[in-house]
Amino acid sequence: MSVRRSLTILGATGSVGQSTIDLVCRNPDRFDIGALTANKNYRDLADIARKVGARHAVISQEQHYDALCALLADTDIEVSAGSHAVAEAACLPADIVVSAIVGFAGLRPTLAALECGRTVALANKESLVCAGELVMRTAKESGARILPVDSEHNAIAQVLDQNQLHAVEMITLTASGGPFWKKTYADMKSATPEEALNHPNWSMGARISIDSATMMNKGLELIEAHYLFAVQRHQINVLVHPQSVVHGLVQYVDGSLLAQLASPDMRIPIAHCLSLPDRISIPGQRLNLAQISSLEFAEPDLVRFPALRLALEVLERGQGASAVLNAADEIAVAAFLDKRLGFTAIADVVNRVLDDIERAGLLATPGCLKDAEMLDEAARRYAGEACAFMEI
Repeated sequence: MSVRRSLTILGATGSVGQSTIDLVCRNPDRFDIGALTANKNYRDLADIARKVGARHAVISQEQHYDALCALLADTDIEVSAGSHAVAEAACLPADIVVSAIVGFAGLRPTLAALECGRTVALANKESLVCAGELVMRTAKESGARILPVDSEHNAIAQVLDQNQLHAVEMITLTASGGPFWKKTYADMKSATPEEALNHPNWSMGARISIDSATMMNKGLELIEAHYLFAVQRHQINVLVHPQSVVHGLVQYVDGSLLAQLASPDMRIPIAHCLSLPDRISIPGQRLNLAQISSLEFAEPDLVRFPALRLALEVLERGQGASAVLNAADEIAVAAFLDKRLGFTAIADVVNRVLDDIERAGLLATPGCLKDAEMLDEAARRYAGEACAFMEI
């Protein structure tokens, strides 16, 4: 008999949030929704809250509070607004908190949920990239559990033998290569936002799509894996796999190589996290290996994709550097999407900010949320200046 679980979904209107809602609607006997949050999309938030019968709807941008209240006035759904309200929603009673807010904004509510001892299905990689030591320490102290939602980390979790962690030789994350894998550096230098957003396999938000195109996303995932699985730099690598069928591999000391394969559908890792230790049926394309016929793998090109090289270097420079990497990248990606910065200049901005912040002596590991917020703010300020200097 299936166990009914209560969920809080942080970032309900984003791509991961919507995939989660799809699973909830397909399995109404399994899931009950307590709270939903969104940043500014109050109309979709209201629609979703009605559809799933949520008890709380929280909008981060306070200027949309009245509009959200009006849309839900004929319901019993409790409405609140502000970043503090999002963090409070993360602490409401729930069996699982799905942390799907994009960017640094997801750190505060993720920490709040962990401090309350909640099980967190983590899709917000920035929480670990910017404050992995703090996040993992908080989870350990409260007894909270972190379930990785990112397809690559979820794949590793599925094939990683917790009783044989000492026997792990290598963890491999796969990367699609994005839309520019076979393009020259000259091609990429003139790439437009529209071209960079055109991912061949996945449907994602704007920032993550651009990060996939630069391969910065894979770099952030390497940092995430370092904290999630307590592995060192020499135990993590990346292979480019254009078909996006193999999502992660674990090599053991006896030579065994275990892999998780699935169609590129975010509902698969989400369903795995929400239903553990069971599995639930989801619709969608099943793999037909005979039809696929062949799978390709290649080493990443760190010359054409310097963002990945920077992330690998940051693993050696410590937690403070990875927080700066994320903030600088977020600002540079926004400038590229606004057509104020060239595609290849994204990595140039990040590299410059890392060096500037280090010279300023600001790369200390964040010991608390306030430290992380101050470092993030400084990195964004430096990145804004670097973008202005390099503007097209």
